[in-house]
Amino acid sequence: MTTKLETLEAALRNALGDYLHSLTAALGEVTIVVKSADYLSAMRLLRDHADLRFEELIDLCGVDYSSYGDGVWEGPRFAAVSHLLSIAHNWRVRVRVFAPDDELPVVPSVTEIWNAANWYEREAFDLLGILFEGHNDLRRILTDYGFIGHPFRKDFPVSGYVEMRYDPEQKRVIYQPVTIEPREITPRIIREEHYGVK
Repeated sequence: MTTKLETLEAALRNALGDYLHSLTAALGEVTIVVKSADYLSAMRLLRDHADLRFEELIDLCGVDYSSYGDGVWEGPRFAAVSHLLSIAHNWRVRVRVFAPDDELPVVPSVTEIWNAANWYEREAFDLLGILFEGHNDLRRILTDYGFIGHPFRKDFPVSGYVEMRYDPEQKRVIYQPVTIEPREITPRIIREEHYGVK
């Protein structure tokens, strides 16, 4: 007797064929990897194929694999990872697509397939610098428009590069290089003689 997970794996292999770069099943979840060139075709098949019918995009996020697995990762650095839901079949799949170029990570946008991808792709662009080709409004969504860099990249400094503050003399918001003064934090110790004693 085949399990639901095995049925999903067979349906994915049958429907995607050569678009499927790899398929892994672990902890009751299926993850597939497709190449960037096949990404849009594979995603349309996942949505439209009668045996799959992943009609809902639950989530899409960017991932920086530069220090994945304690730095032993050998593959491309950036990926877009989508989670899809089939309400008709009551199953889920994770789809991973790697950007072929680490210096300028670009993957196709799936906003034409699922409208819900709009803000998710903007977030991945803003925080990780992944460009989504075909997205009609790719701009920052969480950081300030003048923000420099992408704060979720593993090589982004913890304190950032610039800080923003209001300058009362200039009567405007200014940006200046980050300055962090070392300080010693000494915890307050309560030394009352009868503390906690009734």
